[in-house]
Amino acid sequence: MHQRILEFLRRTLIWLKGREPLLLVVYLGFVVSTWAFIKIADEVLEQDTQAFDKWVIRSLRQTDDPATPIGPVWAQEIGRDLTAFGGVAALVFFTVIVAVYLWIEKKPRVIALLLAAALGGLLLSSLLKHFISRPRPDVVPHLSQVYTSSFPSGHSMLSAVIYLTLGALLASVIPRTILKVYVLSVAILLTILVGLSRIYLGVHYPTDVIAGWIAGLSWALFCWMIARWLQNRDQIEDDET
Repeated sequence: MHQRILEFLRRTLIWLKGREPLLLVVYLGFVVSTWAFIKIADEVLEQDTQAFDKWVIRSLRQTDDPATPIGPVWAQEIGRDLTAFGGVAALVFFTVIVAVYLWIEKKPRVIALLLAAALGGLLLSSLLKHFISRPRPDVVPHLSQVYTSSFPSGHSMLSAVIYLTLGALLASVIPRTILKVYVLSVAILLTILVGLSRIYLGVHYPTDVIAGWIAGLSWALFCWMIARWLQNRDQIEDDET
């Protein structure tokens, strides 16, 4: 197995030789994030993170009342509002908005890539949850409804998949550098806030959220590399543009 992995990496490095520096950086990020997810998943399966996870969850609740989160009363409502940005309805909504924009810009192949990235991310998240099957936190009452297993956080992962992919695709068709930075910054901020809200509401352990971020980042980088590969072969945009 190790020989096959080394051979795959060797062939990949040969393919990357002479490629643009940005592609090399993205590939390195993909490899590192994938390795980090596997490492965290291994630690979770061995329950080495359980004490830390429970301590963080419990520290976000009132000492004398585990059902009440720390902070002002309105913080709980804000937490629910933020977590909604990682729900299916919000993610579909923003995906459709960007897809319509790309359709107006006459970029149907980019739309196809966007939809493939979104559906692929959803499938990957579901498979990971199914196989790892970690129970939800039970140290404090949940402040949001949950229906699936805990690891990785679906909200965190899909937020990273959708928002980072949307940001990257939008940045690729926006000419001004400052706007590219702004779009990507908003995508990253939304992803972070959604993940933090899941911990605050007591429905995910910190490692669930971190793993979700990492898995979503890895998938988004993978999709970006595919988009770049197609773009270099003039297969991602119509000739009309």
